[in-house]
Amino acid sequence: MTVPMSGMSRRANRTQAGRVNALVRRARQMRSSNTLGVRDDRGVSTVSDDRGVSGTTTPDAVPPDAIQPPLAARRGMGTVRGMVISMVLILAAVLAWMALVPRVNAISQPAVDVRSVATQVRQETSWGISQPQLPAGWKATSVRFTPAGDGLRTWHVGYLSPEGNYVSMDQTQGATAGWVSAQTSDGKAEGTLSLSGRTWQKLSSLATIQHSLVSRGSGSGDLTTVLSGTAPYTQLAQFAATLRPVPAS
Repeated sequence: MTVPMSGMSRRANRTQAGRVNALVRRARQMRSSNTLGVRDDRGVSTVSDDRGVSGTTTPDAVPPDAIQPPLAARRGMGTVRGMVISMVLILAAVLAWMALVPRVNAISQPAVDVRSVATQVRQETSWGISQPQLPAGWKATSVRFTPAGDGLRTWHVGYLSPEGNYVSMDQTQGATAGWVSAQTSDGKAEGTLSLSGRTWQKLSSLATIQHSLVSRGSGSGDLTTVLSGTAPYTQLAQFAATLRPVPAS
């Protein structure tokens, strides 16, 4: 025999059933939030839900823009690349210009006209100055008639020997000890030698590595001659042997 339920009993049963359902849904939500994801060695994730169902997910593809450097970095790289290219082009242009420009191996100097100056000095002073008559290979480098040591007017010529030694000749009238010292760079006496009836005193200066030969005039109107330079005494003697008087006209 079935006993009919009262209205109050039915409402109590429904309330109890609703509470049970709410608890079940909350339990499912908690299990769902604690779902574990496992990534295998292929980069694939395996997921299990609260119902025991497993599934696999693949990693999202990385967009191409994500692996590119920032815009400012790309601009900086472009600027450096442009500078390098510009420098290479400039260097190539400079090398090409240098290859086209002719290079001078030696600076040519105008020829020194000793003869004409010697003739002029001879005519103006009436001094019996000398001029060397050197063989081929000697080159005149200087010629002048100016005041020198102690303010004495001095006839000067300079030459370069074929071996590259420098030899000069200086002549003046009424030479003083100061004038001789200036022309020989304070040379110290090292003996004498005789050439063509003339006596030459040998002097050497250690300060300038200079050798000198000095021939002094016997009278007040005679000229004193000094030969000096980097040449050895033997070459100075050869130079002295070539001296000739400059003609008056």
